[in-house]
Amino acid sequence: LDYRPHAAARSLKRGETGALSLLIPTLTNPVFALISRGAVERALERDVAVLLIEDSAPDRANELVSGLVRAGRIDGAILASVQPEHPLPRTLERLRIPHVFVHRTVPGSNRNVSMADQKASALAVDYLAHLGHRSIAHIAGPRLLTTTQRLVEGFSARATELGLRHVVVGDDFSEPGGAKAAEELFDLRVPPTAIYTGSLTQAVGVLHVAFERGLRVPDDFSLIATGELTLANFLNPPLTSISVPLAELGAAAVDALVGQLGGEEPRDVVVETRPEVIVRSSTAPPPPPRGAGVRAVQMGTGARSVVNRFA
Repeated sequence: LDYRPHAAARSLKRGETGALSLLIPTLTNPVFALISRGAVERALERDVAVLLIEDSAPDRANELVSGLVRAGRIDGAILASVQPEHPLPRTLERLRIPHVFVHRTVPGSNRNVSMADQKASALAVDYLAHLGHRSIAHIAGPRLLTTTQRLVEGFSARATELGLRHVVVGDDFSEPGGAKAAEELFDLRVPPTAIYTGSLTQAVGVLHVAFERGLRVPDDFSLIATGELTLANFLNPPLTSISVPLAELGAAAVDALVGQLGGEEPRDVVVETRPEVIVRSSTAPPPPPRGAGVRAVQMGTGARSVVNRFA
């Protein structure tokens, strides 16, 4: 008869609400839009609702989520917005509310759902080295975030291993953060021939500064970013990116939290999906030394995937 139990009635019988909260830093960052989509889709598969909350101010978020818990409105929380000294994790521990950390992790909590960010940044370095770049830069996010730390670790380790000249600048994943870091890089006596950003939004800021300065991508420098979004196809030029499993992160976070609600012990989860390079026309071999009289050949605009090795 294709009978399916009514979700609300089943939740009442279990003494649960059938709802989870998902705390994200901002509604405008496309990274967290993809994580949220993955979480919502997996929650629907598991007859659970997701309440999305923007972490505009830590104290306010702490008050809101703890209020929802006390009112019996949610069973657990997914936190994608935690920074050091955020009050919410301590509140959830005190209230003994099941919770997980996704993307931005808390070392030692045994509640982390993350991906191998180091592999993504190392892959970006590998690809730029494959093109012939010997001087590269990474525009990073806030240094206290574990996501930033993992990306910087992978970038610096692989660049050192390959003997590349490299520098790390920046402290903000936003468009203005990317623009500010790009100004710093372009003002160097010898600017890098390739820039790798930790987010697509930073890359937008870099492109803005390049346009203002009359620099051409990839003729004057190559640009590659973490995070594969449809927007990358419509930038000028279309942006080469590192595809990472953001939606899978959201889904895995829901699975981990539902597992805790079912009696499982909290544990760290790593989504092992391998990053890929999605090649577009913002990357090319480095420009020749000044005065050489030959320009680098621009790669085609069509996108293709390159996984870990380059033929």
